[in-house]
Amino acid sequence: MLQIAPTAFRSILVLQTKFIGDIVLASALANNLQLAYPGVRIVFLCETHLASFLTAQGIAAEAISLSRARMRGSPFERGRELFRVVRELRRHRFDMTIDITDSKTSRLISGLVNAPVRVGYSPTERPLRWHERQPATVRMKPFGFGKKHFLYRYLSPLEALGVDLRVKAPAIRPLPFETTRVLALLARHHILPNAFVAVHAGASFAGRRWQPERFAEAIDRIAGETGLRVVLVGGPDENEATDRIVAAAKTPVVNLAGALRLETLLALLRQARLFLGNESGPMHMAAAAGTPVVGLFGLTNPVRWAPIGVPSISLRPSMPCDCVGGDLCRRTDPSKACCVWRLEVDPVVEATLELLARTEIPLEAAVLHPRESRPSAASPLGAIPGEI
Repeated sequence: MLQIAPTAFRSILVLQTKFIGDIVLASALANNLQLAYPGVRIVFLCETHLASFLTAQGIAAEAISLSRARMRGSPFERGRELFRVVRELRRHRFDMTIDITDSKTSRLISGLVNAPVRVGYSPTERPLRWHERQPATVRMKPFGFGKKHFLYRYLSPLEALGVDLRVKAPAIRPLPFETTRVLALLARHHILPNAFVAVHAGASFAGRRWQPERFAEAIDRIAGETGLRVVLVGGPDENEATDRIVAAAKTPVVNLAGALRLETLLALLRQARLFLGNESGPMHMAAAAGTPVVGLFGLTNPVRWAPIGVPSISLRPSMPCDCVGGDLCRRTDPSKACCVWRLEVDPVVEATLELLARTEIPLEAAVLHPRESRPSAASPLGAIPGEI
């Protein structure tokens, strides 16, 4: 374990070019670095569409974008994008790089930036081929602090650097003007703060999306039992799932999928009474905003990826999974498996009602103090780690 004086670093580059959920989890690393090294300038290398979220929310002082679309293009496109990114990064003269992406590209970039201190995983997630190398001068464990949750993969650099773990869960609060915008949006739809369930039916792969018709049935039953309104959220590429829910649900729902940028979505999730959705980036955003979460999992193990820091319940069908996805399903790849389709409606409704009861708040307090009436991030997790 390396011990470095708090004044040793002026600028740190964190390489995190994955998805919004990974960015949310990595925000805890950034918070701990800011506490350990007062005055340090933290810069993220990230996917292009996530850059504004990182800087707006104060996770990073600056975000430099790497286009995954260009990196999947022709050799010329990949080379041009890589050259642009490395040239921009080298101008900063970073004191340290921390590679938590752990890919061939991120290792190459870390080596080319050539900061005095370079932190990387040992062993790497996938074994290095004969022509590949790990440019790190400080090696970190695959998971830090003896933990199994993926959050601790992104906190592992702290242990390698001898930094105390002071922030143990992501906590990202909306910007005031985004909260004002969301409260006005809710008012237009005649929805009170803390009186609605935010539902996210999307995910990066069809097999990770619980069936829209089951979402619709669950929404009808939850709304009928509780009187809560329902707001659908998601990206512009998730309209098919939300449209199917709107068509199948008997309960009137407000469909905001594709209508909110990430900063506004965070503010909306903060005002929700509960989040219900697939294991995805918005699930981790809701948890970081302080909102109770019911997460729906397939092959992905909740032990690794459950929402953290808030009261939550994670639901997963029994394993091993009897394949229901046919040719669509790749049984050993959590990102390409359809196991979540085996979840029935009853346990989802029961878990939602249980979590609502467990985190009940007075309606008067919710209306008068919409932002302060959240359950504390220090509340017991309440996740169901086993299978149903």
